[in-house]
Amino acid sequence: MQNKLKGVAIGAGYFSKFQYEAWSRIPEVEITALCNSNLERAKGIMEPYGIKKHYTDYKEMILTEKPDFIDIITPPETHFEMCKFAADNGVHIICQKPLAPTYEESKKIVDYVSSKGVRFAVHENFRFQPWHREIKKIIDNDGIGDLFSLNFRTRMGDGWGNDAYLARQPYFRDYKKLLIYETGVHFIDTFRYHAGEVTSAYALLKRLNPVIKGEDSCLMILNFENNAHAIWDANRYNENNFDEPRYTFGEYLIDGSKGSIRLYSNGTITIQNLGEQEKQHNYVHNDIGFAGDCCYIFQTDFIDKLFSGEAFETSGENYLKTLKVQEAVYKSAEIKSPVII
Repeated sequence: MQNKLKGVAIGAGYFSKFQYEAWSRIPEVEITALCNSNLERAKGIMEPYGIKKHYTDYKEMILTEKPDFIDIITPPETHFEMCKFAADNGVHIICQKPLAPTYEESKKIVDYVSSKGVRFAVHENFRFQPWHREIKKIIDNDGIGDLFSLNFRTRMGDGWGNDAYLARQPYFRDYKKLLIYETGVHFIDTFRYHAGEVTSAYALLKRLNPVIKGEDSCLMILNFENNAHAIWDANRYNENNFDEPRYTFGEYLIDGSKGSIRLYSNGTITIQNLGEQEKQHNYVHNDIGFAGDCCYIFQTDFIDKLFSGEAFETSGENYLKTLKVQEAVYKSAEIKSPVII
């Protein structure tokens, strides 16, 4: 087995820099080339992260570079054709979320790449945030007993005013589905990571800012096979009172039969056993890259599992379960009633 894997990537947008920066710190990987239509934008990635080659045609890049894997960091409507070509050429794939505009198109991608026998993971990084990894360990080690409820409150504060989203991700303004499709899906996946499989969903969705097309406010309630429930109370309109609202993306309270876990906006985790005082739980988290360096943690896990052959946590098959819940959330809001999954 070779010691270093060769990777290539497509895309040079806002979020891509977090992924390229993370690749530059993974010694088992060399990103040899990137594809982007804009050379000047590509240079802004290539120079700081040591990527030597630039292509404007991703097919040419795959055929010329013959990579072990490709990191697709492009809008969802481009993903099927890119994944299909990579799979046809035996290239393992990381694909950015949203995976596709609809569940049916997402399943089409997953089924196709599976039929070609290549490894495939969705770049779903929230469950790889260090606090969520640590909370999973606490839950699995029976730190608070049987799960009762998971309650996450998010206020992003980047979606108010006439210039909402223009500075960072202007295409958000035109998404007919926004908050759940772009952000809530992360929390659906994280709730699944912590609590297991979802049995039903209920949601109230609203648009608070009239200058955008999609929903920017949500109250989402999920029920789980283990009888726990999760609540995501979120909007992108009102503001967090923490200096870095995109560090943890909010506050988290998890209740169980033995006590509670709390996650604060600065990454602090506490445990409060029943009848006792709240105590800080010590663990390592660093304000590097995006949201506790979760891109690096996810990408390292991807490479480790490419070498070992273990299943990816966010494999196509597993991620379709998250997307099925996402579909149920939108259906529930439409019919104003819970939806069984």
